[in-house]
Amino acid sequence: MTEPKWLTPVEREAWLALVSVTTLLPAALDSELQVQAKITLFDYTVLAMLSEAPDHILPMSELASRTSSSLSRLSHVVKKLEGRGWVMRSRSAEDARVTIAKLTGEGWDTVVSLAPEHVDSVQKLIFQGLDDRDVAELARIGRKLVGRLNPEHWILR
Repeated sequence: MTEPKWLTPVEREAWLALVSVTTLLPAALDSELQVQAKITLFDYTVLAMLSEAPDHILPMSELASRTSSSLSRLSHVVKKLEGRGWVMRSRSAEDARVTIAKLTGEGWDTVVSLAPEHVDSVQKLIFQGLDDRDVAELARIGRKLVGRLNPEHWILR
């Protein structure tokens, strides 16, 4: 049996930092969104992706891609958001096999009211501690990692 290729000290440090960020950041953002609107970061991301789409409409499959989610998880969350009157689902007029999600007027108002504090949180938690070069490196490294994890990811298009 061959010996495993262990992480170098620098790789280990980078790995542990990445794991910590991927654990701590969503928890911090979840906490703030729970206080503001009793929603999760994932709920907010669904609303935000719809808010940025033309006419605030996306096919569920595209919304799943933009939220890095399974259709099953997305369907569950969209059902919850429908219950709050923020999203509605319907069949596509172009292809009845496709389900689309649409941000409602109330959903739009919710995103507009939550966005300033959310962006402020992202600024404080991430970008205020980085200079322009760090931000460019973070974007470059992030795209590289996403490309290895999912070469078809929407952010790489």
